[in-house]
Order: sequence, then structure tokens, then C-alpha cells
Amino acid sequence: MVWQDLLFMAGSLLSVVFLAPALRDVNARIPLATSVPKMALGGVYAFTFATMGMSLAAVGLLATGLMWGLLAAYRSPSATASSRARSRAPVAPDSIARDEQRPRR
Repeated sequence: MVWQDLLFMAGSLLSVVFLAPALRDVNARIPLATSVPKMALGGVYAFTFATMGMSLAAVGLLATGLMWGLLAAYRSPSATASSRARSRAPVAPDSIARDEQRPRR
């Protein structure tokens, strides 16, 4: 294990930590033009480091790519618009009554 492997892994995992608040924030909107290329680069860099024998750096960059993928799936403007539309959909009063009559587990 070389120090460069640890340094790249630490930097990658630090970026995962910095991206986590954006994933938790339901109001965050990150364009797909940003998140998809970053996700792809994370995968390409992870593969590259893995072939160089720097497995820790590869794992860190894979985690970074995964985080960008989650941001693309859940925090892109199109994903947040569809989730807002679902949350604003009217609920039929009879469905609420049926839910209240269901036994709790």
C-alpha cells in the first residue's frame, strides 16, 4: 500500500461526505449535466486506479461515482419535479378511511 492510494481514497471519501447533505436535502436540484458526467468519471477513475493496483483509491472513487449517481436519480430537476407532483396528488377521502381501518402491525 502506497501513500498515494490512501490519499486518493481519503479525498474521494471526503467528497462523499460533502455530497451527503445535498442528497438529504429534498429541495436540492442538481442538473443532470453535472451529476451524470461526474458519475461516469468516478467509474472511469475507479477502473483506472483498480488496474494500477490502487484498490483503496478505486473503492473511494467508486463510492464517489455512486453518490453522484444517487444525486442524479433523486436530486435532478426532473426527479424532484416528479416527486413533487406525486406529493401534491389529491387523496380520495375514502382511501383515508380505509387506511384508518387497517390493523396496525
